[in-house]
Amino acid sequence: AILVVMGFAKLGSIIKFVPYPIVVGFTSGIAVIIFSSQVNDFLGLNILNVPADFIDKWICYFSNFTNVNLPTFFIAAGSLTFIILWNKMNFKIPGSIIAIVVTTLVVYFFKLDVVTINSRFGEIPNSLPAPSMGGINLATIKQLIGPATTIALLGAIESLLSCVVADGMTGSRHRSNMELIAQGVANIGSGLFGGIPATGAIARTITNIKSGGKTPIAGIVHAIVLLLIMLIFGTYAGYIPLATLSAVLIVVSFNMFDWREFRTIKKTPLSDVAVMLTTFVLTVVFDLTLALQIGMLLAVLLFMRRMAAVTNVGVVTRELSDNDEEADEFAISKKVIPSGVDIYEINGPFFFGAASKFRETLDKRQNPPKICILRMRNVPAIDQTGLHFLEEFLDKTDRLKIKVVLSGVHAQPFRAMEQYGLLDRLAPENVCGNIDIALKRAEVLSAEIAEASGQQ
Repeated sequence: AILVVMGFAKLGSIIKFVPYPIVVGFTSGIAVIIFSSQVNDFLGLNILNVPADFIDKWICYFSNFTNVNLPTFFIAAGSLTFIILWNKMNFKIPGSIIAIVVTTLVVYFFKLDVVTINSRFGEIPNSLPAPSMGGINLATIKQLIGPATTIALLGAIESLLSCVVADGMTGSRHRSNMELIAQGVANIGSGLFGGIPATGAIARTITNIKSGGKTPIAGIVHAIVLLLIMLIFGTYAGYIPLATLSAVLIVVSFNMFDWREFRTIKKTPLSDVAVMLTTFVLTVVFDLTLALQIGMLLAVLLFMRRMAAVTNVGVVTRELSDNDEEADEFAISKKVIPSGVDIYEINGPFFFGAASKFRETLDKRQNPPKICILRMRNVPAIDQTGLHFLEEFLDKTDRLKIKVVLSGVHAQPFRAMEQYGLLDRLAPENVCGNIDIALKRAEVLSAEIAEASGQQ
């Protein structure tokens, strides 16, 4: 239901803006978790209760390493080797299918002592369970809304990443919001019949496309085959050795692990590396919910820091000439600045970090001017913190009887300032299109101030 709401709320495009280091940390962390969960079946350790915690799990593996079941290990290692070599030859049929069929026949006819689906989980049911709401109540919703939201976000990110990968391979263009709605409806159906959450999978998407499946029919065929396996071939599927399935999942985990990004750590900004490694470690060692929360928090803090870093605020009334100003017809070095006029220029988004920089710049000015021109030609956007600061700025200039003139305000800042009521505090002629008009307006204001002083 959360996914459906996200789709109707048009959040599909927003999710694509989740910082890439977080995506890499998540997917790589999940890959390590998948790999760790398959060691028991790959080596045939026959540990009945494997610890859920990552560190405890590996301690348990090492303490039982002497219990390796050789037939199980040879089947798993053989399947893994075959799948890797087969995939390198780029055949249409995935190597995992052949490995599963061959090893199942070998185990069945040679009666090998290895763990199969039947021996571990019992017979596969050959019918769908009756739909059930599972006793949903308000207490359950309160308890599970946090994990459910995390799973919904992870599912959305994974599915939309699969879509992006598919677009790159097929030259198509997906509809992100419809993807979320469809995935949400599918998961509602899965939940009603006792299923687990499902997402689009990058590994299977790539395999599908390489095998020639490039339309929705491929997904429909995939679903029909799984239905037939459950309804008709479930008895035979029960003989599939878990060792082979572990080999398949190890290949999936390797494909999910973004080792290329980890190789480029030395070339990546240190802040992005910190976000990626923090998300990765938290995903592996703790849990996905905590990793998502901390990862997004770090990304937001770094974004704030970068926005503050790229925004420059300064007084340019008597600023030294810059080389770039020679080609700029509105450069301050080419203008005549009236006496008693200060020009402040903001370069970059006027967010919370920039507001603090502006405050520091103003505090350094000891002698207040009579007229202040606020030049905003390089301010593409402003947030509420910036608006609040401008309000404080106008309050201060009103107290000091300083006239304020705005120059070169873009559309978004203009609308935001208008809605906030800041433009109502300025005369319409004090909001100018460029610095030339602003300077002419400053000359008029200077003359009015001089005339008023002379009369007094």
